[in-house]
Amino acid sequence: MIRPILFCALFAISTPLLASSFAGTSAGSASGASSKGSSSSSGDDKVIQAAREEAAGFVASNGQLRGARLQAALSHLREHDEAARMHSDMELARAILAR
Repeated sequence: MIRPILFCALFAISTPLLASSFAGTSAGSASGASSKGSSSSSGDDKVIQAAREEAAGFVASNGQLRGARLQAALSHLREHDEAARMHSDMELARAILAR
C-alpha cells in the first residue's frame, strides 16, 4: 500500500525538475548562445556533455587521466572552433567544465 503512494509522491516531485531541465537544455541560455555561434547543434552539445565527467578527472589529475569521451570532445572542439585550436587540452577541459 505504501509503495504506490511513495512512487506517486516521488514522481510528482521529480516532474517539475525534469521539465525545467528540458527547458534549460532545449532553449539554451543567452550567454551560451552568444559564445557558441550559429554552427552549434544538439549533437555538438551531446559530445561535450558526455565528456564532462572525464574532463573533471583530467583536470583533477593534472592531465594524467584521459578518457575516450574527453578525447573525442577535444577533437570535436578543435575541428569546429578555430579558437579552440590555440588552447591546450587542460584549458579546453576546464572550458568543458565551465559550460
